[in-house]
Order: sequence, then structure tokens, then C-alpha cells
Amino acid sequence: MYGVCGCCGALRPRYKRLVDNIFPEDPEDGLVKANMEKLTFYALSAPEKLDRIGAYLSERLSRDVARHRYGYVCIAMEALDQLLMACHCQSINLFVESFLKMVRKLLESDKPSLQILGTNSFVKFANIEEDTPSYHRSYDFFVSRFSEMCHSSYEDPDIRTKIRMAGIKGLQGVVRKTVNDELQANIWDPQHMDKIVPSLLFNLQCGEHSESRSPSPLQATEKEKESPVELTERCFRELLGRAAYGNIKNAVTPVLMHLDNHSLWEGKTFAVCCFKIIMYSIQSQHSHLVIQQLLGHLDANSKNSAKVRAGIVEVLLEAAAIAASGSVGPTVLEVFNTLLRQLRLSVDYELTGSYDGSTNIGTKIIKAHEERQLQEAVIRTIGSFANTLPTYQRSEVMLFIMGKIPVPGIHPTLPSTGSGPEGTRMIQIMLLKSLVQVTAGFQTTNMLTALPSSFLEPLLSFSLTEDPEVRLLVLQILLSLIDRHDNRPKFTNISIISDISVLKLKVDKCSRQDNLFMKKHGQQLYRHIYMGCKEPSSGRQHYETLFALLGLLSVELANEEVVVDLIRLALALQDLALSTDEALPVYNRCAVHALAAAYLNLICQLTTVPAFCQHIHEVIEVRQKESPYLLPEDVFIDNPKLPSSLEKVEGGVLFLQSKITEVLGGSGYNTERLATPYVPQYTDEDRLSKRKSIGETISLQVEVESRNSPEKEERTPAEEITFETLKNAIVDSVGMEEQERERRRQVVVKFQKAPFEEIAAHCGARATLLQSKLNQIFEITIRPPPSPSGTVSSGYGQSQSRSVPIYEMKFPDLCVY
Repeated sequence: MYGVCGCCGALRPRYKRLVDNIFPEDPEDGLVKANMEKLTFYALSAPEKLDRIGAYLSERLSRDVARHRYGYVCIAMEALDQLLMACHCQSINLFVESFLKMVRKLLESDKPSLQILGTNSFVKFANIEEDTPSYHRSYDFFVSRFSEMCHSSYEDPDIRTKIRMAGIKGLQGVVRKTVNDELQANIWDPQHMDKIVPSLLFNLQCGEHSESRSPSPLQATEKEKESPVELTERCFRELLGRAAYGNIKNAVTPVLMHLDNHSLWEGKTFAVCCFKIIMYSIQSQHSHLVIQQLLGHLDANSKNSAKVRAGIVEVLLEAAAIAASGSVGPTVLEVFNTLLRQLRLSVDYELTGSYDGSTNIGTKIIKAHEERQLQEAVIRTIGSFANTLPTYQRSEVMLFIMGKIPVPGIHPTLPSTGSGPEGTRMIQIMLLKSLVQVTAGFQTTNMLTALPSSFLEPLLSFSLTEDPEVRLLVLQILLSLIDRHDNRPKFTNISIISDISVLKLKVDKCSRQDNLFMKKHGQQLYRHIYMGCKEPSSGRQHYETLFALLGLLSVELANEEVVVDLIRLALALQDLALSTDEALPVYNRCAVHALAAAYLNLICQLTTVPAFCQHIHEVIEVRQKESPYLLPEDVFIDNPKLPSSLEKVEGGVLFLQSKITEVLGGSGYNTERLATPYVPQYTDEDRLSKRKSIGETISLQVEVESRNSPEKEERTPAEEITFETLKNAIVDSVGMEEQERERRRQVVVKFQKAPFEEIAAHCGARATLLQSKLNQIFEITIRPPPSPSGTVSSGYGQSQSRSVPIYEMKFPDLCVY
């Protein structure tokens, strides 16, 4: 019976007859369309037969593949595609299983045309939205096979390109099919990402693709669509764009591993290209996750070559530039901590010559110039990150970096460098360079909150070191912090400008916060400017930066009181250059004269007092005729012509304090203050000014403080803080100090000129007073206590106190408890 049914076509099941009828006798004729329409109508009418239709088509296709009848294979796949597109019933799942089984059969074939045919069918299937979920379908084979096709090494380059493009399209189809279906296998698992991502990067790397074109790819031409590189980039962008918060790590980790395995960090170009695509494609709120992974990878490669670390840092630099404001994430300080740690390690590697501090023969050879390139890259990256932060966070970063600068005795918890004092100095310079980058473009309305004492005082203390490079960096940081209206470029060169209106300075009225800032820190700034001019190692750049600092103070933070102090400071600089006690070289003395002249020329035009301007211009004209080496145009040049000594600087070439006080007093300025010569407030660190680093000074201060620690002496009672106390703390104490100085001078004169008898009488009176006080103290402490039993008469009729043991004393009842 079964044999008869097999021989008689009329007795075969209808679905088989319909399937057989779609195949023509000659495969060249293609699919029989009329019969295909009948098969489609039957499948829609009887959806329960769809799984049998699929199984029978699969059986025929397997037989045709085995017999190399590829024409019928193509017809079978076309029929399957049309049925798949037409039918969306609940029984579609069983049909899909047959379909995927046939696609798998084609992909397993060695013939490239069948692989491409199977891939195209899978891509069509991937674009179909299924009505019912599938709980058991697996795509592991397709991920592996498509990834393998992406790495095809077929001999014919055209066919190789087609196979690779088919593999890329297949991976794109797998992602589309699985990424939004929670019931499917998780495509973001490392086992899948470790195949998909390297396959895409391999094809990106093979093409001449040096830079990502735009945040979102523009509409490409037909020719570009056929390019494997362009197709790969679109697929990579689509994959990253679908990544949720928890999947970013799994998507980025294979990228890092691929760049490591193929040594692609050193070239930088491809690594930067990859992460530009990543940063532009992921959701902006996830950018900080990528940056954190890069930082972790940088730490993991801390003992790798400088080129590798520099490549990672360059990628970080580009990523920070692309990231939106504030995308560094919640761990802002951790980002900077990692970068500063790498900076410290690089300095140690450069100076010790090895990664483990030893000089064994087996250790890697470290190239100093590569480490320096890495250090510069880290500093640029720190600045790039800082530019994405708001002002309040940037202030925190500035404080954080300042706290990291190694100062022996102040930061004992910092790991000591194995490179000695030179390593400490280099790290100080690198961190100050980092601060220069962080403070570039820093703008704030309230200087007091943005620049607290905990930041400003350590910064200014570094300006007193003998190292000229450190001092110059501190001055550059101060310029960035004070310049809020982009006036700094206008003070780049020191020169005598007859009309400063050509500079187009932006001058705003000094706010109340600025006034408070200058009341609190003005004297510190003046003192450090004075001490900077006093250093013999200061060069042309130092004086140009000091002039810019004076100019910015006059424009940004000057009220009437500050203007008076700045004029006094300029005149004090002139006195410093005239003094022979400081042993300044001739160049430095001429430079200080020129600096004072240029600044007084600026400030007189800012005050707009005609008589003041006239005096300044008269002195400058005299100098131009008699002493041009006291003007900036003849000093701050490459080869200045200076005299061998400065002995006869007097008369009309000097600015007169009395004359300036007179002319400004007529315009309402404080003549008493103007007439008082400026004297810097010397502190302990100035007495120890001849030092090689600020660390030596502060360590000495800590030693002195440890000797006078609270454990060794009794604490003094805390002073009560009142409104008057706070007011007196704010008020300038220059007048009180001058009174104290005058009193001390009178005492010295008295002891020098008074007769001996007068001095002896004065000292004797003080000794007598001291003795009487001591007698009173001894009488109180030595006298026996009074007795409750009364007094006892002595033999001379005088009453004498008698000491009674306490157990014999008689106390009133009210005193006993």
C-alpha cells in the first residue's frame, strides 16, 4: 500500500505536490511563479501544514546540495524566503526551525556562492518581526560562522571581499534579531562579543579608514555601500547604539583586548578611530563608563612600554574631548588620581631606568624621550578632562592636584620616589604643568570661593623656590586664575605704550567679592611679586609674566586702595634695583627698572590723572635719551646692550615717590599711604629663602612645630571670637606694624645714646618691681593655713597662727555632710 502511494503522484499529500510543482524541469528557468502563488495560498489557508512544507523543502534542498544541483538550491531558498515573508501565523516557529536548518546547511558549504546565498536569506529573516516569541532558538552557530566569514582568506580578492561583507551583514542580522528580544540568547554575553567585535575591528583595520567621519554617518553613495569598511562601521555603530548601561563593558572589553593583541596602541591612529566611533555611537549618559574602562586598562598596562601607555592616554584625550560636559561620571577625582599616578610612575621609570626600580640585565630598556612624550600626553589629557567640568568641580580638582604635589614633611603618606630629590623636583614640575592645563580658561565670579587659602597659600609658597622653572609655572597658574576677561594676551610683551586704548582692555567695576579677596590675599600677592623680582635666577620670561600679573591685577581686581598699593610696589621695585645689598646681576637690575617703568606707564593711564601721566612720561623720555637700558624695549630682547655696572642711576631717570604722592593726593588718593614706602611682610619661609626646594623649608617648619607641640606645653585658652575680632582681622595691619617698628627703633636709640646711670636706674626699677612680686607670691604659698580653733599668743604678746591637724578641727554642723 505504501509502495503504491509512493509511485502514484496523485496519491501524494497535497503540500508535497504543491512544493514539487514550483520546481521547473530546467533550473535555469527559475521559480514557477504561478505554482508558487498556489503554494503560498495553501500555506495561508492551512497554517498547520506550514511546518511540513518547511520540512519537505529542507529535505529537497539537502538532497540537491549533496548532488551539486545548485540551481534547484537557489529555487528552494527563494521559495522559503517568500513563504517566510508571507506567513506570520502562530505556527511560524516550526517553519523557522526548518528554515534555519537550511541556512545552516548552506553556510557549512565550501562554495562561496552558497555561503552568500544563505547569508542573504538569514538577513531577510532577521528583518522580520515575529508575532510570537521563541524559547528554544539558538544563534550560537550563526555568530561563530559569520565571524569566521569576516576573517575569510579566500584567494580571489573579489570573492574574499564578498564573503567578508556577507559575514558582516550576517552579524548585523544576528544583532538585530536578538538584541531586543529578552527571550533570545543574550548577544551581549562575553562569549558572543569576543567573536563579533574583533571580527568588525578586523575589517575596519583592513581598510584605509583613518578617522571617523561624523557623529552620525551621512547618507553614503552606492559605491561606499559596497565598501567593507563603510559597512563594518555602520554595523559597529548600530551594535554600540543598542547597548544599554549594563552592556557597555562587554562591548568595550573586546576592543581593548584586540588593540592589545595586535599592538595597535602604538600607532594611535586606529585606536583613536575605534574609540571615536564608540564615543559617538553610545548614548551620551554612558560615556563615563568607557572612560573608566580606559583608565582601568591604563592601570593594568602601567608596566608596559611608554608607547603603549601613550597610545591609551591619547585615546583618553580624544574621548574626553568628545564626551559631553560632566560625563566623566561620579568618580571625578578618581579619574585625575589615575592620571596623576601614571605621571608619577613615568617620572620614576625615566629616572631609575627600569619598571621595577632595579638595574638587572633582564629588565626592559626604558627610553627617556618616550617617557617624556607620555608625560606630556598625560598633562594634555588632564587639561582635556578639566575642560569638561563645571567651575565648582574644577576647583576641587585644583585642590586635589595641589595636595598631590610632593612636599617632604607635609605629605608623608605619599609614596617616596626611588629617584631621590631629582624625582621629587620633576614630579613637582609635572603636577604644576597639570595645574596650568586645569586652570586654562578658568572663569569664576567669586574669587574667594574659587581660590581658598588652602590652595592659594601652598601655590604662592612654591613661587619662593630657587628653581626658576617652578616659579614660572606658578606665575602662569596665577595668570590663568586672575584673568577673567581674556586680557592676558594683551600683556604678552613688556613695552612702553603711549596710548593703552589700542590694547582694547576689558575693564569691569571691582565687585564686593573681589575687594574682600584683595583685602585677604593682596599683601601675599604683592610680597611674592617683590620676591620674584628679587631672585637672581629670574629671566626674561619671569619678568614678562610678572608684568602680565601686575597688569591683570590692575584690570581685574583693582579698587582705589589696590591701585595705591600697586604703585607703592612698583616704586619699591625701583628701590630694589637701586639697592646694592641684594647682589643682583646687572641684567636683573635693568630688567626690574624696565618692569617698573612699563607698569607705571600702564597704571598712570588707567588712573587717568593727567599730572601723574605727565611725570611718568617725563621720566621715560629722559631714560630714552640718557639710559635706554632702563626701558623694556632695550632690555627684553635677544641680545640686550647693557652697561657693565649700574652705579649712577639717579636724578631725572627715577620715578619720585614724593612727586607721585603729591599729584595723586590732589585726585583724592590716600596720600599718607602713598608716602609710606612699601616693605614686604617677611615670614619664616623668607628667612629660609636660600633653599633648593620649598620642601626643605616646610620640613624645617614642621620640625619646629613638633618641638612646640601641644603635648609638651599647656594649651592656652581659646580667644573669644567677636564681631570686633573679625573686623580687626580684615582691616589692613600695615599702620600697626609701622608703629611697632618705630617703637622698637626708639628703644634701640635710647640704649645707644642715654647715659649709663639712666639705663642702670631703669633696669634697677624693673628688678625691684620683679622682687616685690616674687615676695608676694612666696608669702601666699609658704604661709601656713589659718586654723578653725583660733589663734595662739606667742611669748612676745603677738598672735601667731597655729596649724591644727585636720582630724582635730571643729567644723560647724552646717559644713558637715
